[in-house]
Amino acid sequence: MHETSLGGTLRDYLTGEEIDETTFEEFRQALGRFLVEEKGYPLQQIKGKVKLRYCIDGEEYERPLDFVVYDKMGRPVLVILFCSGEVGSYERETVCAGRLLDGGPVAYALVTDTMDASLIDVMTGEVIARSMNAVPNYEDLLQMTHEVETRPLTEEQREKQTRVFHTYCGFLYGTCCSESCSLPPK
Repeated sequence: MHETSLGGTLRDYLTGEEIDETTFEEFRQALGRFLVEEKGYPLQQIKGKVKLRYCIDGEEYERPLDFVVYDKMGRPVLVILFCSGEVGSYERETVCAGRLLDGGPVAYALVTDTMDASLIDVMTGEVIARSMNAVPNYEDLLQMTHEVETRPLTEEQREKQTRVFHTYCGFLYGTCCSESCSLPPK
């Protein structure tokens, strides 16, 4: 997905700061509002555009993740990626992001185009629910995370997940999702 600036600014729902208006930012803002106002996520437990930094063959890259949701102890429990296409096409990339996130792996990952969604168990990679109704409310998410055992990746697992993530992020779908992405142009 390639994100393009529209030349204006808008107010970020989560932080209240002025941010660049882009082709996808209104969708992200609607998703943030949905999480808070309809699903009960506390503003302070959601961070937007969290940078996932990784290294491939000695080169550093970063990919901003649309949202990361944290539990009350400050541990990441859910990664959310916005996609502009068939949600199922982005599930593997989203699982990798959930496994590679600092402080993770997280228990769950969600990929959505704001019309459809897949909620994924990050440890198994299995889709456990589909549709926007798959988005759990915050208290249910916290309860669900108590039932999931997450294990840190071994170095070998991390290397494999990083390569898969990089393939999806940089080559299968074009450059990542913003001008701040550090992937080199094709």
